[in-house]
Amino acid sequence: MTTTTTTPVTLGIAASFGFGDRIGLATPGHVLAMKEAGQGIAPMFPQQSIREMARTVREPVAVMSDAMDAAIASGWDGPIGADADHLKTPGDVDRTAAVGFPFFTIDPSDDVDEKSDSYDEATLRAKFDEIRGDVAWYDGYLGKDITLPNGTVIKLDEEACMRCAVKYGKAITSALKLADYIKEVHEKAGKDYEIELSVDETDQPTTLAEHYIIADQCMSRGMKLVSLAPRFIGELEKGVDYIGDVAALEASMADHNAIAELVGPYKLSLHSGSDKISMYPALARATKGRFHVKTAGTSYLEALRVAARHDKALFRRIVEFGRERYDVDKATYHVHATVEGTPSPDELGDDTAIEREYLELWSEVPEGKGFTKAGRQILHCTFGSVLTDPTLGGELRSVLESHPDTYAEVLADHFARHLRALRAGM
Repeated sequence: MTTTTTTPVTLGIAASFGFGDRIGLATPGHVLAMKEAGQGIAPMFPQQSIREMARTVREPVAVMSDAMDAAIASGWDGPIGADADHLKTPGDVDRTAAVGFPFFTIDPSDDVDEKSDSYDEATLRAKFDEIRGDVAWYDGYLGKDITLPNGTVIKLDEEACMRCAVKYGKAITSALKLADYIKEVHEKAGKDYEIELSVDETDQPTTLAEHYIIADQCMSRGMKLVSLAPRFIGELEKGVDYIGDVAALEASMADHNAIAELVGPYKLSLHSGSDKISMYPALARATKGRFHVKTAGTSYLEALRVAARHDKALFRRIVEFGRERYDVDKATYHVHATVEGTPSPDELGDDTAIEREYLELWSEVPEGKGFTKAGRQILHCTFGSVLTDPTLGGELRSVLESHPDTYAEVLADHFARHLRALRAGM
């Protein structure tokens, strides 16, 4: 039985999938993919981060209305979630809550000490002394052994607790403060809400000790946490498949899920989930079907595929423009592609070869680091520059509006592969 909805709702800890749409025209294709392959997974059609809104010059009301109107017009009659992504300030909450977002992703990454994993003992102790007064929780964890439901034991020794305090102490405090504000806003309005916490934007993986302490602090302090995004092992780069040992990843995710079961329950969230199809069955198995996957850039890349098929000259210009902008625009991304390592359109010549080089190859990445040939990363990282360019952005939108069926078809094909891979592990 389905429940018709015209406004987004909270989804709880059920399996869910976020469809980011940076242009505002992708939802019909997202709906087609869900109808074809999304059974058992709840969609979040409206999803965009504050950072992406700034880069695409969009407002929360447009993100919400574009997705909801298109979902209803496309015949979706089930529940719909909506993710106000990567929020950092009360102002971010106000802007997104005002238009009905019920799912708030808190991003305290500005308060994370990303260098903490490399500190030697003397430096770590000095850093800890500086923030000791801000981590009243430290003594409560020191020396404990935590046995997870799957039998894994987390040893909260001095180094583990101290490193967590230095790395995440300020972030925990700021996350709790913003969660309290979200609670206050929604209690005043009499509306339901839910929170995801993002701690994944670090170079080093989140340890089990760090995950446990962060989650325990959040739950014990009343945060309405339904989803947490740790930094998983391996590489989750934009525009390409997972880079690493999938079997080792599954074992690690099973431990992280055991923490979610013990402290929560809440679901594990995979950010940078676009195109990580090789790891999806493992994610679904490790979490026992309790996951959230977040995608964004891959819908933009499929929009460029429409241009590649219907306006080849425009696609070539976007590729050339992206190559010019990449070294600047990639600054906020962890990626390995280089302009020097990726052939230019002139070198490739043939339009089909250009499409393949810049929109395919996303699953052809080696294990480990070092690959430089990934045209998709160049196009992914430069989306903001393209969409806000007075000529390219308008021409791309015009192509999409002139060929809505093509855009829906390529999106449905692409996302059906994502959804089938997830369902294979459920």
